[in-house]
Amino acid sequence: MTRKSRKGYLAGAISVALIVVFAAPLLVSVLASIKSKLEAATLPPTYLPHSFSFESYERLWNYQSGLATYAGNSLGTALITIVLCLGLTIPAGYGLARYPVPFKEPIFVLLLLALIIPYQALLTPLFFMFVKINLHNSLLGLAILHTSIQLPFSLYVMRNAFETVPKELEEAGIVDGCNSFQILRRVFLPAIVPAIITVALFAFITSWNEFLGALVLLSRDTSFTLPVILAAARQQTILGGTDWGMLQAGITISVLPCILFYVLLQKYYVSGLLSGAVK
Repeated sequence: MTRKSRKGYLAGAISVALIVVFAAPLLVSVLASIKSKLEAATLPPTYLPHSFSFESYERLWNYQSGLATYAGNSLGTALITIVLCLGLTIPAGYGLARYPVPFKEPIFVLLLLALIIPYQALLTPLFFMFVKINLHNSLLGLAILHTSIQLPFSLYVMRNAFETVPKELEEAGIVDGCNSFQILRRVFLPAIVPAIITVALFAFITSWNEFLGALVLLSRDTSFTLPVILAAARQQTILGGTDWGMLQAGITISVLPCILFYVLLQKYYVSGLLSGAVK
């Protein structure tokens, strides 16, 4: 066996071990979600179900206002967040990358400094502000909060993507008589699709999984998102303990969209992260 072959087998073994480590908790959650009510509450727990049952999903589906309501709220908030992130960072990244804006580097650094401020520290003033403008208990207000969390990173990715587009393409568009908006739409946007997908992916995952902001801003049951209602389900007791089956069913459902979104868009995601890293 050559040295190169040994390195290949070692890398494969390490990869398999990492896959097992990261996939094991998800597999345990899926198996726990298909146990019967009594078996899910058994101590010590059983790792493999003795019988398959989907009653945990039925209880979750009918929990309070219904799973469809909470999943719809999470999905709606995530989609609004994606639209806001792209709508703000595409023109901002375009301007900072391709136009001689005065003091654009200090402006860019100043915008990125928001990354060092934990959004939890801003929740109280944001809540009072949203109450005054009647954006609390609304998906739009929550989406604005999620957009503010994601905005600095999205701007960083988008500006780097615009800077990697060759100047010759822009000059060709100008020669063809395109104005700035037409150059952005016809030249730049097709060239930065990986960055757009990356921003959308991060905005979706951030909004879909965010809990504390939703807990603070939302107080009406029909406005709750999936993470908030799962926290409430954690407090529901059965036989003197937590309804682990329903909770694991909720965890399984909440994880699946993130996995599907990532798997379907993985090649664009990797390209977007590497955009601007090399010349």
